[in-house]
Amino acid sequence: MSAETAWWKSTEAMVAGILLLAMVLIGLVNPAFWSLENLFSLARSNVVIGIMALGVLLVMISGGIDVSFPAFAAAAAYLVVRAMVDWGWSTGVLVPFLLATLLGAAMGLVNATLVWKLRMIPLIVTLGTAAMARGLLNGVVGTSNVNINKYPKSLIAFGKTDLITLTNAKGASFGLPATVLAYLGLALVIHLVLSRTMIGRSVYAYGASPEAAKRVGFKTGRTLIFVYVTAGALAGFAGLLQSSMIWMANPRDFVGWELDVIAAVVLGGASIFGGRGSVLGTMLGVFILVMIKNSLILMGIDTTWQRVVVGLMLIAAVALTALRDRKAIV
Repeated sequence: MSAETAWWKSTEAMVAGILLLAMVLIGLVNPAFWSLENLFSLARSNVVIGIMALGVLLVMISGGIDVSFPAFAAAAAYLVVRAMVDWGWSTGVLVPFLLATLLGAAMGLVNATLVWKLRMIPLIVTLGTAAMARGLLNGVVGTSNVNINKYPKSLIAFGKTDLITLTNAKGASFGLPATVLAYLGLALVIHLVLSRTMIGRSVYAYGASPEAAKRVGFKTGRTLIFVYVTAGALAGFAGLLQSSMIWMANPRDFVGWELDVIAAVVLGGASIFGGRGSVLGTMLGVFILVMIKNSLILMGIDTTWQRVVVGLMLIAAVALTALRDRKAIV
């Protein structure tokens, strides 16, 4: 957005307006939406998909599409938890999360190398690496779940830590999870990198025109490595975070998350053609998606129809993005 453009005409302002309108309408239909218990549940549901969306945002700004992150998340989380269980690790939470993040980063480096060195289409590359990750995980490590009775106690304690704990009318406790802070902290870091650093500017430049970015001096190989390694690292971190929140490690987890996360990023104003997108817009897009899915559940809508709604939202968001970018060119 240029300095002359009013803030209320920005993509983020429009997405925020849609979000507020949707919240009002949903609240009128179902007043239970405004209960603290439901709002805390919404915040919890935003965490993992939001962290994954931050990685997908980077890839989309660079002009690519990544569908490998759910497989990377499942692989990183399962490998770390299985190692902790099988080898009797009692390393707290810092080392496991660091290992999951590094595993995700290593898998992201494979994506970056194939896209950069072989000039392959990102969608094809990430489809292939996702299939390889899931295939190797299931074939070499196994397919058995690690349930709560064997799950590492340190990760369970971390996953159920709340910032605020309250009690509802029925006497059951509910709270605002501390994992929200991890999401907000990572979002701030990605925002600062994109807006305040040369590598962030290079991501936007590469997404707008790879050739132009190269001509003005940006090292495009370094840009692609940053994008895909960061996306993989965020996926690995998010995978173990989700596992700690549900107290289970499942090698088949996150199947179908590609649609939800990509839809959220596009809803937040990121362009499928590259060169455009923001952390704030993505976070708003994630909240809209999670809120609508949550509301459909409260209204008793079948899961099948929820997928239909998400698909329609993705198509509508892509269509609006295409029209916006076409007008910008004209």
